[in-house]
Amino acid sequence: MVVFDEVASTLDVAHALGGRGAPAGTLILADKQTAGRGRMGRSWSSESGAGVWLTLIERPTAEDLVSVLSLRIALCLARALDAFSDSAVEVKWPNDLHVANRKLAGILVETRWRAGRLDWLAVGVGINLRAPAGLEAAALRIGTSRLDVVRAAVPAIREAISMRGRLHADECRDFERRDLATGRRCREPAIGVVAGIDASGALLLDTAAGRVAFHAGSLVFDDANAPTGGGSA
Repeated sequence: MVVFDEVASTLDVAHALGGRGAPAGTLILADKQTAGRGRMGRSWSSESGAGVWLTLIERPTAEDLVSVLSLRIALCLARALDAFSDSAVEVKWPNDLHVANRKLAGILVETRWRAGRLDWLAVGVGINLRAPAGLEAAALRIGTSRLDVVRAAVPAIREAISMRGRLHADECRDFERRDLATGRRCREPAIGVVAGIDASGALLLDTAAGRVAFHAGSLVFDDANAPTGGGSA
């Protein structure tokens, strides 16, 4: 485990360590990130004492886990974080956790390849213990210990990485229970109505052209009750 008072991004540290041969299970923690990042160039507010900002290095031998990994981690983390939340933790495709329609946590998986094979992956996770100022985001129960959250989160992430193949039937059922999107209109990744996901982790939208599966992109709702909170992990 490597711990920092302040760092630009735990993901950047993870890739530097991964390139130097850091073993699977290496955990990077920071009290504060000055340049925490998320998907598609977004930033993540990572103030001192305000949350859990971590990246875990893994070196899986199978490559078929990558396509569903963000969702699989989200499901495992949601179950782990239920213990610290006054409401059930929900999942928003493809990589966010919400509570009461507000963003609680984000997940960002970055891979590095060598000679055409997966060398390591870095799983970045940001979890709010208090909502960032100026954002209508969610947070865990007041008084929650960061150490307790880390102790719950890391095994959940590693459990997800140990699984193989497409989403299993029980994972799909868990997603249905936690999904905050099905039945809602969206404008991205296309205009339509959300119809859930499939076992490959693709988002299903009912559009004017019929049902379409999206394997990448962002889900942006087109209604007045859209979830709030910014960034990713």
